[in-house]
Amino acid sequence: PVAFGLRPGGFDDQGQALSRLLKAAAERDAPVALPAGTFVVSNVVLPRRLVLSGVSGATRLVYGGGGHLLACDGAEHIELTGLVLDGADRRLAEGVQATLDLRGVARLVVDGCTFIGSGRSAVSLAGCGGRVTRSTISGAANVGLYSVDATGLEIAGNTVTDCGNGGILVHRRTPGEDGTMVTGNRVQRISARNGGTGQVGNGINVFRAGSVMVSGNHVSDCAFSAIRSNGGSNLQVTSNTCLRSGETAIYSEFAFEGAVISNNIVDGAAKGISIVNFNEGGRLGVCSGNLVRNLSAKGPYESSGAGFGIGITVEADTAVTGNVIEGAPSFGMQLGWGSFLRNVTATGNVIRKAGTGIAVSVVEGAGAAIISDNVISETKNSAIVGHRWGKAATGDLARTGPAGFPHLTVERNHVG
Repeated sequence: PVAFGLRPGGFDDQGQALSRLLKAAAERDAPVALPAGTFVVSNVVLPRRLVLSGVSGATRLVYGGGGHLLACDGAEHIELTGLVLDGADRRLAEGVQATLDLRGVARLVVDGCTFIGSGRSAVSLAGCGGRVTRSTISGAANVGLYSVDATGLEIAGNTVTDCGNGGILVHRRTPGEDGTMVTGNRVQRISARNGGTGQVGNGINVFRAGSVMVSGNHVSDCAFSAIRSNGGSNLQVTSNTCLRSGETAIYSEFAFEGAVISNNIVDGAAKGISIVNFNEGGRLGVCSGNLVRNLSAKGPYESSGAGFGIGITVEADTAVTGNVIEGAPSFGMQLGWGSFLRNVTATGNVIRKAGTGIAVSVVEGAGAAIISDNVISETKNSAIVGHRWGKAATGDLARTGPAGFPHLTVERNHVG
């Protein structure tokens, strides 16, 4: 590096020197190993092939301002390991999305890197494949890691904390197959600086991306959802721990087909798990083996629907089985909303200490629901109640049966 005029510890911008070094190395297919120290750099365009490493935690590339830090548009292979990328809280140029802004990288490896002080997002990937692993992202003004139109991406074992509008985002510009795997990450303290009712402020967010796996993550203290999918079909959300979510902890919403939400722990949220929006085409789900507890009747905005304090909400073509819910001040479960109910089963669940155990829609046009073999205990109001939109419309169906509502089967529930 010294031969190219690159020296650690200086105050001058060495972006041009680093660019010359990386270009020369790429021409020879040679790796680049930077020494420990701080390098002030800006406007570095990465070559089409690059293996760049640093001394873990000790090689710092600090953004000097006036454009971007590291960027690329089209590459075969880029590998970054052991680097600290510091955005220095400086403004990025218009059109630059992140401290590390990569587009069209066929094979990407980001491993063991640290991203701090981004004035926008920390990592932005467009049309990239490969993996981002074992890295730490903190203090991004916007989003920790943003991926759009991935081509086979793994996001695993990272820590993402204290970001302004989102933790890990997996998006597509139009609905389609994506296949990104988001596994084993720790996401904490995600804010919603841009406001809204859940568009931002989520720990892990999927938008229009199909066949995404979100598994084994630990997500806590997010302004809205720990895990939120909008229009993501064939979604799997399994074995995650979701703590202290400001709104719905795990959300599958709008025009999706296929969502499996299973074996998750939700402790502290305004709502536990929602698989909804049949009115927009949201349908086809499995909700099983989840533990949902300690919900709040207060949310981050005034609700125009059924409100908050609900354990599990589903609407269409969904099996709800083997879940345990405790401490839901409104409803343990809500099945359907108005006429938006079709082919739902709620069987073998345990509901304890709820306002009402299960609320089910009895509005004209509501489809079939089977509520059977559940254990419901210590409810403040009733065990199972028919609702017309937001208002109770029946007595306790667990005791009287569903006479007059041929779309319902209510049987063999144990009420204590």
